[in-house]
Amino acid sequence: MRVAIAGAGAVGRSIAGELLENGHEVLLIDKAPTAISVERVPMAEWLLADACEITSLDEAALQRCNVVIAATGDDKVNLVVSLLAKTEYGVPRVVARVNNPKNEWLFNEAWGVDVAVSTPRLMSALVEEAVSVGDLVRLLRFSHGDANLVELTLPEESALAGTQVGDVEWPEDTSLVTIIRGTRVMAPSPEDSLEPGDELLFVAAQAREEQLEDLLSARRVSADG
Repeated sequence: MRVAIAGAGAVGRSIAGELLENGHEVLLIDKAPTAISVERVPMAEWLLADACEITSLDEAALQRCNVVIAATGDDKVNLVVSLLAKTEYGVPRVVARVNNPKNEWLFNEAWGVDVAVSTPRLMSALVEEAVSVGDLVRLLRFSHGDANLVELTLPEESALAGTQVGDVEWPEDTSLVTIIRGTRVMAPSPEDSLEPGDELLFVAAQAREEQLEDLLSARRVSADG
């Protein structure tokens, strides 16, 4: 897979290193000469250019990329790169970094963004996830279809504790994708049971999040009882 990363700062270089270790081709683009540190990621391709310029993206052969990651520290730049990657070069998947959570609403399909990653939101979500049991935590937003990656740790008081996955009537537009039980990562099957303390990861439509939380959390017990 060929990946272009706009922004060769610490974030961009870190992403590049991970992708290279996994066998992907990576091109790092940055307009600041001081950011071009070939020795830090020697296996990557480097391009000194402005990723907001069509001529630069032509030189980068963006049309050959499977993924573009807009990882600069400037939200305006990330939005422009995302829009150009999607509309001018037809890049199948565009991932954009959100630096200011107040701008998150802009990072959507209209701007060519498939996945928006807000570091401040993700960090706060991980803090919430560490201290909250029975509360739905939004980890990641997907622009297409208005879907989110959400997590909930099943409380002991949940009415669904001990229930098999296949016996649960999940809300529409909701899919259970992973069960994390201790050190195990499980691809759920209909025969797997839901156990207290399980970390459940779902891809769910935003409109279904409250319904999903009510289904799984301890509040459902008190509401029914």
